[in-house]
This record gives sequence, C-alpha cells and structure tokens, in this order.
Amino acid sequence: MPEYTLAPIGESDRRGVVDIFNHYVENTFAAYPEERVPDAFFDLFLGIARTHPAVAVRDAAGEVAGFGMLRPHNPMPAFARTAEITYFLRPDLTGRGIGADLLGYLEAEARKCGIACILASISSLNEGSIRFHRRHGFTECGRFQNVGAKRGVLFDVVWMQKEL
Repeated sequence: MPEYTLAPIGESDRRGVVDIFNHYVENTFAAYPEERVPDAFFDLFLGIARTHPAVAVRDAAGEVAGFGMLRPHNPMPAFARTAEITYFLRPDLTGRGIGADLLGYLEAEARKCGIACILASISSLNEGSIRFHRRHGFTECGRFQNVGAKRGVLFDVVWMQKEL
C-alpha cells in the first residue's frame, strides 16, 4: 500500500485541512493568521480555489496528511496564466519528498488549466519554505519589507515564481 495518495480535495477533508493549517497558525510564520481559524475557513479555501486545482494528501489510513491548492493571482483576464500556490503538510511528514510530489501534482494540473506561471508568497521567517521553493525551480522575484506582523514580530513577504 502506498505511503500516501493525492486526490482532489473535498468536504470530507474539512477537519484535517483546518487542523493542519491551524498547526502552522499556532506554531510558525508559514500561515499568516495569528489565531486559530474556525472550520468555516475551509469554505474560504474551497471558494478561492474553485476554478483551480486543489488536492488533499491522504496517508495509508485515509487521513488527511496535507493539502495544496492553486488560486487566481488576479481576477483580470490578463493574469489568467498566473496562479498563487498554497500547501501545507503535517509536520511529521516534511522532508520525505511528499511536498515535492504535491508541487509536481499541482504543476501538472496547472498546465492542464493553461497556467504557465506559479507564484508563492512566503514569510521571510519561513526559511525552510524559501529553500524548498529554490530547490524546486522557483526564483525570488520580489520582497515587501516589514509588511507582515505576527505576535509582535515583523517579517518580510518574499515572492517567488516559477515558469512552467
């Protein structure tokens, strides 16, 4: 049996997705909210990504182990070829290549939708994510200095992009 599977995200993934996201809200600068998000936040995820690929990672037991999605960068038709990416894995699953597989899945689905450029908005305090994106072909294309604050700590937002 495979260690994990990737499949389109659905209503049954609500609890797992929100729990994983809230781990990053409470313990890192990877997710921007300062407070835990309610279950209804899942509806926001689905709404944002309704026209773009969204995927759940499930472990061998069928439990949500992570998720990822693409969303429009800008609603104007001139930007239809560009999407922003968001993805999170349970912390015990990082460093196993699952994130790379998740990225690969989203890139393949993006190509099918005519998306040719993927953007990532990353906290400057999330050095692991910046390294991950560099290793996978993203380049830094912009940085907004001291625009974010969480728990009283200022951070930059680093923008990275990858042409598919």
